[in-house]
Amino acid sequence: MREHPPIRLLYQDNRLIAVDKPPGLLVHRTALDAHETDDLMTRLRAELPDEPLWPVHRLDKGTSGLLLLARDADAARQLGLAFAAAACSKRYLALVRGWPAEQGSIDRPLARDPELPSSGQPQLPSRTDWLRLQCLEWPLQTHPGHATTRLAMLAVMPHTGRRHQIRRHLKALAHPLIGDSTHGKGPLNRAVAEFVGHMRLWLHAQQLTLPHPDDGRPLTLSCPPGLEWAALPGVDASCWALPAQIGR
Repeated sequence: MREHPPIRLLYQDNRLIAVDKPPGLLVHRTALDAHETDDLMTRLRAELPDEPLWPVHRLDKGTSGLLLLARDADAARQLGLAFAAAACSKRYLALVRGWPAEQGSIDRPLARDPELPSSGQPQLPSRTDWLRLQCLEWPLQTHPGHATTRLAMLAVMPHTGRRHQIRRHLKALAHPLIGDSTHGKGPLNRAVAEFVGHMRLWLHAQQLTLPHPDDGRPLTLSCPPGLEWAALPGVDASCWALPAQIGR
């Protein structure tokens, strides 16, 4: 069996554990990716064999960053209710095509299942806010007539928790996530991957604020982006380390 580096622990107390999920790793086994035999929960159970753990929110396979787990069933139940009631705030770092407005919000209902045609499905209220952190322009031709490619680094805050919400909303804004094979642009993704020497979904769960299950006090957890983010050409890593006010 291939050896994996230990999953990085970000925070722990008697009720909660937060870890840094690597990009490209499932949180747990799923029929939607039946051929995949590696997942975060299996790794954690091998590393912490006597620790019962419940993931209390989702991260897509391609997304890296902060994942919260409960250490008992009651904490899992309380946090599940808090996420459902939008009592938890999440902030992501995203690399997108083009230069969006400096900040904005998209209120656009989304079909429940992004794997199926939207027509005939329930349309669920969905809102995502963003703040543009940095504009980039790389000497990479991905469109006829343009010798360079424009990209932007965004701080993104989803206020609801629909599947692929950030990815679908950014596509609707015509600023798709780089590396998104489902909702993005394949030729652009491949050109960027060759240019930077790294293929991945450029979406990172950076910060999470939640009511602690013991007493409801606000708890803010964070996960710095990996070294591959700072290595992107022209990126100023200080732009995402500053507090960002997003939304109205």
